[in-house]
Amino acid sequence: MELCIKSSATTITRSLKLTSHGKPHSIISNSNPFLQLSNIPFNSPRLWSSRQFILQPASFRGNSCCFAVPASSSSVTLGEEKDQLPADIHVTETQQPNSRVKLSVDIPPAVCEDCYKRVINEFTKQAKVPGFRPGKRVPESILISYVGKQNVQKATIESILKRTLPHAMSSVTGRALRDSVQIATKFSDMEETYSSSKSLRYDIIVDVAPEVKWIPDNGYKNLKVVVEIDSDIDAHRASQEELKRRHKSLGLLRIVVDRGLQMGDVAVLDISTTTIEKDESKVQNIPSAESKGLNFDTEDGDKVIPGFLDSIIGMKQGETKSFPLVFPESWKQENLRGVHAQFTVECKELFYRDLPALDDSLADKLYPGCTTLEQVKKTLLESCLEVEQTAKEQVTDNTILDQICKMVEVEIPQSLFEEQGRQLYGAKLLEIQANMKLSEQQLATLSSPKAVKEYLENQKDNITNLIKQNLAVGDIFKRENLQFPTETLVKEVENSIAEFKRHKQEYDEDRVKEQVQEILEGAKVLEWIREHAEIQYVTRL
Repeated sequence: MELCIKSSATTITRSLKLTSHGKPHSIISNSNPFLQLSNIPFNSPRLWSSRQFILQPASFRGNSCCFAVPASSSSVTLGEEKDQLPADIHVTETQQPNSRVKLSVDIPPAVCEDCYKRVINEFTKQAKVPGFRPGKRVPESILISYVGKQNVQKATIESILKRTLPHAMSSVTGRALRDSVQIATKFSDMEETYSSSKSLRYDIIVDVAPEVKWIPDNGYKNLKVVVEIDSDIDAHRASQEELKRRHKSLGLLRIVVDRGLQMGDVAVLDISTTTIEKDESKVQNIPSAESKGLNFDTEDGDKVIPGFLDSIIGMKQGETKSFPLVFPESWKQENLRGVHAQFTVECKELFYRDLPALDDSLADKLYPGCTTLEQVKKTLLESCLEVEQTAKEQVTDNTILDQICKMVEVEIPQSLFEEQGRQLYGAKLLEIQANMKLSEQQLATLSSPKAVKEYLENQKDNITNLIKQNLAVGDIFKRENLQFPTETLVKEVENSIAEFKRHKQEYDEDRVKEQVQEILEGAKVLEWIREHAEIQYVTRL
């Protein structure tokens, strides 16, 4: 991880990032508020309540499911209070895999008859039957003949569902996940049952909040964490490199005419690379290692394949050189690790830097506001130390989260998996759109159900681990009765909404509050763990 001071503020690249005081930064990114809000790591399961329940009788799902209850497209919304029923309904709960429950609901004839009467009364009020004044009582047989027996039956079944679903869901109140409730019984089967017996039976499938099991029990309370810090997370070295970079930016590039390439120079190179094979017919180009017109700074030689810099030192403008190299096993591109390659390099242009004297006269140019070189060095070091501390805390938090993830066993509901995966994919699309400015057609292709499905399949392990981290953090927050000041929540919500307004983006205030609260809970848990865990830092060479 490189430490580099490019501005006075540290860019937030993750939705939760703690300061040295253990407080979270704003969840809104200056460049893309929605991106940060949609990718929150401490996203605890949202629970179902009767206020959120929405009946959508027209939503058919093939042969296996005829009703869904998505909170986005509604036709009938149930009230918070349960409608009084003339008789009790019978509900049988059956546990199923992946934290899912099946509720088998039996509706007695008394309830069905009461719903039927309500439907008839409603049709009487609304139907304009020829020969009868609006609102006047119409004989039931004539009304049914006018409206249609099939329509009355469908409306009755829908009325039964609307009135009985909140009662049927009582056993899972506080456990059912929002947007996961669906009726698994085909509507045609319900019609057949109602026609033959004037009663009704249907099955509800619902995901419930998963139970977190710690191995060992309460293992998070005695964590021993070994945090590996990259060797390049070094504020002193980073500040020196930053001073050097700023000094170089003030210099002039002049053409080299009488010598070859040496350290400190900048060369414009054309590079081509092929694999080395005994069978020449198998030799192939390595496009990812090729470049045309590359501005190569010799002082960045540690960032290229080992041996490359030594091989081109001494080259003159117009000269071409070919040499073999082996990509190290630590190379970032896995497909190139250990590959034997033949490099061909042409030196197109060659420059040296004409640098001004590094003294107090450059202070203000090196860091605006500074008057001496020592002041510049001190300011850069302070900035790098701040970045170093933030980086160290981030690595610590990531290590803690990885460790507690491995300590929990949990059955993850499919609805929770898909919700988290879609959030991550949505954030990824926003990032791609911001960087590449995709066309509407490209965006539509990437947003297709097929593309989303492929992403969920490819990222299954990552999504699963993230959910396990989320659930573990939420469980710790509850177990340890952790709290944070209400005023902090209010302030962060106000700041987040202000950012949305400033960027003229739409937002849901309740969802903003919910996600801000989740972030604050996550920050509190990490703060608690850091205080109680035994943390050892080691430098990764």
